[in-house]
This record gives sequence, structure tokens and C-alpha cells, in this order.
Amino acid sequence: MKEKQKLFVLLIWKEVKNMNRKTILLGLTALILGGLVISPKIADAYQGDPNVKGPNYSVERHAAMEKAFENKDYNAWKNLMQGRGRVTQVVNTQNFAKFAQAHELAEQGKITEANKIKAELGLGLHNGAGKGQGMGYGRTK
Repeated sequence: MKEKQKLFVLLIWKEVKNMNRKTILLGLTALILGGLVISPKIADAYQGDPNVKGPNYSVERHAAMEKAFENKDYNAWKNLMQGRGRVTQVVNTQNFAKFAQAHELAEQGKITEANKIKAELGLGLHNGAGKGQGMGYGRTK
């Protein structure tokens, strides 16, 4: 009789463990998929829109950034960016003036013109299709 009870308990325990594993797996899958769907939208909320403050915003940093754009000072901009974001991989000394122009156009509300320049630079496409011009990306030997 005891062996039947032990067997019954083991079968139930195994079934409960399988149900818990499935429940946990489904829950984690839902969380991961939900995060993948939501996170790009949060990141897109401020990129390229001068009216939206990003996560690194401060009054001092903003003033320094504006000064760097006005003076077309790539090194000041680069130091402020501290290697954050794909933009720091694409924008360089040769194309910074063009990038600063796009920034000014965006601040003036000329978003279409700004986006055209950013697309030429390989930025702002939100689909990974950036050309990365001037950096050697996508070139094969």
C-alpha cells in the first residue's frame, strides 16, 4: 500500500513540476516579448526630436551641446556624447558639420529636411539600413 502511495505522490509531484515549468516558461516568454515590443518605442521617443528630453538630459549638458553644434565643434560634441549610441559610430570630423545642420533644421521644425540629411549620413532610419558613410561599413574587399 505504501508503495502505491509513494508512486501516486511522485506522479502528482512530477505533474505539478511540469505545470510550474510550463507556467514559468510561458510567463517569461510573455515578459521578454513584451519588453522587445515596448523598448524600441521608448528609445525612439526622444531620438531626433529636439522637443523631447532624452535620458541624459541636463540643462548644463544641453547648453554645452548647443554650443558644440553652433561652433561646429566635433571634439566638444564627441566628449559630451561619451561614445553613447550608434550616432557616435557614424558621425565623425568629416561629416559633423552636416550633422550639426540636421540638428539646426530639426530645431527649426524642418523635420523632413533634417531627416533627409540624417538618412544621407546613415542615421535615423530605425531599421538598421544605415549606410554608415565615411566609416567603411558594409564594404567588402
